[in-house]
Amino acid sequence: MKCDVCGRAMWQWPVPPTAWEEQIWSCSWCYASTHVGGEWFEISRPPYQPMGMRWERAVADGLSPDVSHAFEAYDATLCRIQRADMAPSDYWWLPERENACGDCRSAASVIDSRWPQAMRSENARISVPRSATAG
Repeated sequence: MKCDVCGRAMWQWPVPPTAWEEQIWSCSWCYASTHVGGEWFEISRPPYQPMGMRWERAVADGLSPDVSHAFEAYDATLCRIQRADMAPSDYWWLPERENACGDCRSAASVIDSRWPQAMRSENARISVPRSATAG
């Protein structure tokens, strides 16, 4: 599958099948995601989110409580710290905060710059809902 934001190849998340048979695809260049299937949508393309609303704060044993890291995926931060017990917290990672990791902030800024202005509006990424008659 090609990314509708940047045109690069997307990779499929290795998630177990659900009752709705949803597939999740992600772009490793611009970090756009596309959900195929699911309960309500045939194709769901979440819209652009600014840096402060895109990543959760990472939590793991061994991470300094004085530095806030952005949780990327698969047990890693945007700055590439990896821990087997790493997970996203219930809180946003806020890049403007003084204690935000500088390397995470730099990576987030680069990723953010990869989204063309034309793809940043609320309606730029078209989602296709299931029809009312679909079962």
